[in-house]
Amino acid sequence: MFAKCFDPTGARHGLPTYPWRYAPDGLATRRQLRARGLRPGGQSIAAQIMRPRYRRGPLVAYLYRVDRAKPVRPMTPDKWAALAKANRARRTCPACRQDAGYVIPTSLGMCVPCAYPEEQRAV
Repeated sequence: MFAKCFDPTGARHGLPTYPWRYAPDGLATRRQLRARGLRPGGQSIAAQIMRPRYRRGPLVAYLYRVDRAKPVRPMTPDKWAALAKANRARRTCPACRQDAGYVIPTSLGMCVPCAYPEEQRAV
């Protein structure tokens, strides 16, 4: 399995490919960059890490160069307001128009009391 995921020249996969947890220093995933307060900043993918799985395709994560990464843009007051508005919309039940106090499940499409009114009356 290790050999299938090790292609540092990129001859087989088109990109330099490393096994899971064996990426060279200086490369990081998007999440790793974000944890450091960085973002890819428009740079192209430098390499990939691959983790084989049984009965399914491999997991692939793209790697970016840390030295070319840029700092994360700070949140402006307008962005904070837009984010609060979006989260409020996700908590508002379309049936009763009340804030449920939690994100409405997409499987129900409404808050739990509106989705199961007979169970609420029994309690």
